[in-house]
Amino acid sequence: MPSPHIVFFNRSFYPEASAVGQLLTELCESLVREHGCRVSVVAGHPLIHADGHRYVPSYGFVDRELHSGIEILRSRGTTFSRSSFAGRASNYLSYFLTASIAGLRFRRPDVVVALTDPPIIGLAAAFAARRSGAKFVMLYQDIFPEVACLLEDFHSEAVNRLLERVNRFLLRKADRVVALGETMKERLVKGKGADPQKVTVIHNWADCAAILPQPKENSFSLMVMHSGNMGLPQGLDNVVEMASRLKPYPHIQIVFVGEGVTRPHLENRARSLRLDNVLFLPYQPKERLSESFASADVFLVSLKRGLAGYIVPSKLYGILAAGRPYVAAVESATEVAAITKKYDCGLLAEPEDPDDLAEKVLTLYRDPVLCRRLALNARKAAFHFDRPRQVGAYYNLFRELAEVRSET
Repeated sequence: MPSPHIVFFNRSFYPEASAVGQLLTELCESLVREHGCRVSVVAGHPLIHADGHRYVPSYGFVDRELHSGIEILRSRGTTFSRSSFAGRASNYLSYFLTASIAGLRFRRPDVVVALTDPPIIGLAAAFAARRSGAKFVMLYQDIFPEVACLLEDFHSEAVNRLLERVNRFLLRKADRVVALGETMKERLVKGKGADPQKVTVIHNWADCAAILPQPKENSFSLMVMHSGNMGLPQGLDNVVEMASRLKPYPHIQIVFVGEGVTRPHLENRARSLRLDNVLFLPYQPKERLSESFASADVFLVSLKRGLAGYIVPSKLYGILAAGRPYVAAVESATEVAAITKKYDCGLLAEPEDPDDLAEKVLTLYRDPVLCRRLALNARKAAFHFDRPRQVGAYYNLFRELAEVRSET
């Protein structure tokens, strides 16, 4: 049979700078380029271009674009800042409504896939799949309502109950479910009632051909980097507090690279503590990731306690590809901890414990032999999560479902 036609529903997509938007873009590009699939995406208007410029939407209700052979239906919606609940809610609901209408424009796709931006977009995707007779896949980048509990500006038991019902409904309706790791699969099966026979684990990835280990020009100081989104799940207050513990070590510098809703707060906190060992740098485009990663000696991965399996930090895979050691302040049940232990490529610290985090950084500072060993192991581990390998797993899943559909 010909390669399948796959339709994805997710608000963030090219040229969105968010991690999920970039991963979905890479997946779609690879399915088209390497596997000959026909791919369509029902996306929202991006809030921020990958180059850092704000997006200016057109006045069309649903705009049609083409990117690298991918058909994009831009569902018109609001593009307010995500720093407030009102802005996020408006963006989510307006995108959901227009995406539901855009989904009517597809005739007979083979597979319809919903991600979780926003968490209710699966409803629009499920309707589009049922209407067209396509197979329906839920791809969980995060799990709600647990992630929604992070919102510091909004707490509603009614909304959380609604998200829980939506989640369980989508899991029942999905022909297959994709989880990003074994812990996430367990959360979906034991916590949400997903059929274990329907759940497939496919990890996120980095491109080992694009992100390469490079020598660091300046070996005098130790640069400890957090690269990527500065959001609520990461609990980055603890990294700033860690930096205050490391002030007596002038050759250790903490660098934040990227943007996010908590960055202004983190900058203010660093200023209030007079931390001259903390530096904030802007988001770096994907084309410069190898160069950016090469400037760091050690990376940080952080996740708030209680989120193991509900979110999987995708930044880990780029760190592995760059061949750099890292300290992960995560719970033992996380996918990050499992990879760290299995491949011996980093150190684990207690989440939300700046003293332990500082001690682990000092361990690497004092032991360059350990750093080199962890770095070599990280690069070896990266090939288990290389982009072609993970995209191939998605293609096999979609092709299998398309074949089942053609037989019914």
